[in-house]
Formats: sequence, structure tokens, C-alpha cells
Amino acid sequence: MAGDNRPLVLMLGSARYVPQACVRLGVDAVVVSGADERDEGGAPIPEGLTVLPVDDQASPEAVLAALHRSGLADRTFDAVVTTDEFALVSAGLLAEHLGCRAIDPRTALRFRDKYLQKRVVAAAGVDTARVTLIDDVHDTTGLTELPYRRAVLKPVAGAATAFTSVVTGIDDLHAASRRYRAARTAARTFVLEEFVGGSEWIADGVVFGGEVLFWSLGTYGDPCLTAVERGLPLWLRRFDPDTESWQYEAAEPVVRRALDALGLTDGVFHMELFHDPGTGRVVFSECAARRGGALIHEETLAKFGVDLAEAMLLCALGTRPRINVKARPETIGTAYFSGRPGTVIDVPTAEQLTALPGVEYARVDIRIGTTWEAGARSTDQRAAQVMVAAASEADLLRRFTELRAWFDERLVVVDPRATGRELRDGQRVAPATGARVAPWN
Repeated sequence: MAGDNRPLVLMLGSARYVPQACVRLGVDAVVVSGADERDEGGAPIPEGLTVLPVDDQASPEAVLAALHRSGLADRTFDAVVTTDEFALVSAGLLAEHLGCRAIDPRTALRFRDKYLQKRVVAAAGVDTARVTLIDDVHDTTGLTELPYRRAVLKPVAGAATAFTSVVTGIDDLHAASRRYRAARTAARTFVLEEFVGGSEWIADGVVFGGEVLFWSLGTYGDPCLTAVERGLPLWLRRFDPDTESWQYEAAEPVVRRALDALGLTDGVFHMELFHDPGTGRVVFSECAARRGGALIHEETLAKFGVDLAEAMLLCALGTRPRINVKARPETIGTAYFSGRPGTVIDVPTAEQLTALPGVEYARVDIRIGTTWEAGARSTDQRAAQVMVAAASEADLLRRFTELRAWFDERLVVVDPRATGRELRDGQRVAPATGARVAPWN
């Protein structure tokens, strides 16, 4: 693609790996960087790409204003791209204004709004949970009974299982309403979904011209909601298309029919499904028109040789990606590491983690000086995450246990309420013993 007339994309958020794909493919980019993203200090932007600071990268007003202030509003963009869940609809709206390619706003809404999504998928005959809209979760007094025996209460356009809980009766619903009201949650439009049990599977892939060019299937060790409610560290792995072909055969009809119903024509997707081991039933849960979080990009590249960031960029520009799948026989999976309550004063580095046997990629998300709070609030809450290659699932899980223990032994936290004497005692003990763990851990 390199040449005098290089394509130009407007990128909402730094979109880890997509800026690097721009450099490889000879694509220019204006990277819109929101305040929260800059404060977090995410992936570095390669030289040669334009960085455009804004207050909110998901706000069309903020982005348009910044384009005009910087003199970039008259540039001819070829596409608007994003991996930010909360900026998908904005990407479509901005593309309509700029006269370029992107997912159209109506399609984006079907991937963002869980009420609309479930209704569209169910109307197409895809097996999915029934859903009820709650206009304002801060006031549920008008509801006198639960529409389902068990239900999942969640924001209508949320992500990462945040503010999600199981309710088993109307009293549970009203209690959750009071909690959210007391917390003054910004999200107030919620849905009640009929509870569906079973294993939680994940499908990730690439669509171009309405054709599924590639998709892979994986599983969470524990369903996301279970992990959040019980405070369990998340883990997931990819299914092998050869040795675990029955999973692919079971999920494929649901994946394809759901994508058709939602109307994704060009781009990448991340879908979640539930599988009942007793009946073999596969039920649609949710789907996003972006690549999955965690280390799904890294897993897909390691297991299948497919670069989802590059595929997303090419699809956005209207160019068919060349997918050359080369599946490795190893079991590839990701494990989250938890922190401990307190202020972090020492933490292993990603380089130290990747030097350990079996670890092919690591990312440390917790930083020295930050305070870890007890209790998981979403699937995004993690101290670190590693991708591991192993001979089998059993070997993978054993390695996860060993790595978590290794990490925890080297993570040093201090009680922020510790007295000066306790802090001094800790400083005296650690050098004397050579231990990295102080008495307050």
C-alpha cells in the first residue's frame, strides 16, 4: 500500500497493534488519544503517525473540535477505525460526516446495545436469552415481579462484565437498584437477561464482504460473571480445530447466523456463547464488532498466525485481508494474575515473566504506587496477564498455578494505613533476610 497516495485513517484510541500495522502497510493515521488513555500510558504510538489529544476519544464533538483546532478537518480520510468498545458508534457517525468508510452507526448500535442485539438475534431464529429493558436502574419500584426465574442484570451498553450480577427474585433486583443509586452510577439504562448456564465459549474472527474469512473458538476457564462474583482470576484458552473439532462444529451455525443477523460486513468480531455440556445446546450471549480484550490478539497470532489488528485495518480500508492460517499443535492460553490489597511497592516486570519457561507473552497492568482494592469489579481488574504455550490443557493449568505463585511471591504491597514504626520494621527485616516480601504483605 505504500506510495505517494497513502491511505489515511482516523483512529479513535491508540488501538494496541493497529498503529504498528499502519506502519507495516504504509497507512497514515491520525490517532485520537483521550485523556484517560494518555493518563494510563498505553501502547506507544510509532513515529510518523499524528497524535491528536482530546478529552474524550468516544465523543464525536470532542474529536471534530480537535480536528478543526489542529487544521486537520479538511484532510481526506479513507476510514475511521477503533477497537474502543465505547467509540464504535462514534466511529460510524464521524465517518458519515467525513465521507469515508467505517461500520455504519445502525450496525454499530446492534453490536453495542445488548437489548437491541438480543432482539435482532432472536428474531433471526438464533437461540439466545430472553431480555427485558430497565429504563432506569436507580428506580425499579415499578417492577413487582422478576420476569425470569433467574436473571442477569447488566448495563445495556457495558463491557468487561462491570456492574453485572445475578438476581433470583424481585427483592434482589430492588437491592441492586439501591446499591447503584447510592453509588450514583453513570450507567442507568440496564437489561435483565434470562440466566443461561454452561461453559462460556468465545469466538473471534474476520469478516469481509459479509464472508467469514477466519474464526477461532476458545473458552473461559470460568464464565466471566462467575469469575467476577467469586473474585477468581480469569483464564482462557483456544480450542484446537483438529483435536477439538466438535466444539467448532457445534458453535459454527450460531456464529454465522448471529453475524448475518447483526449485519457485520467488514471487520473483526468477538462473540461470546454458552454451551450446555449435558444437552449440547449452544446459546448466543453477546458480540462486539471489535477484537476481544485480554490477550486474544496475541493468542490468535500465536495459535493460528492471524494478525487481527492488520486484518481489521485492511477491512476498514476495503481491502480483503490475505488470511493464511497455520495452526500450532500446542495449547495456547492466557492467565490473569491477581494483586493483594494494599499499595504496590514492588512488582515483577514483563521481561522477567517472559523469561520463564512456557511464557510467550506477558503484560504487567499494575504499577508501583497504585493501590489494589479487594474484590473484583470487572474482568478488566488484573495485576498482570501471561500467554502460555503448553502440551495440553492439564499442563497449561499446572503452569498457570506455578506462574501465579511465582508472581505472588515477588509482589510486594504495603498497608496504606501502616504506621511509621511498621514501615521502618519492614525496611530493616527485608535487607537482613534478603526476602522481597515484607511483614505487611
